Amino acid sequence: MNRSIPEIMFHWPAVVSRADTDFAKGFARSVARQARRPGWRPSAKQLPIMERMVSDLFTSADDEGEEISLIES
Repeated sequence: MNRSIPEIMFHWPAVVSRADTDFAKGFARSVARQARRPGWRPSAKQLPIMERMVSDLFTSADDEGEEISLIES
């Protein structure tokens, strides 16, 4: 799924807090620091990793077998 950079960065704080491997933690923190610079854009290598990490936020509940409760109207 191709997400826009603003959408990825909107979800990035959650990515940073939920990173579970040393690589993921280091990468997420590094991107968070770099993104503070005016005009920063992810490199061609960073962007697909960032997209995957954000996508994993939305699939992790399914992978862990957690039940999702829906609000009925």
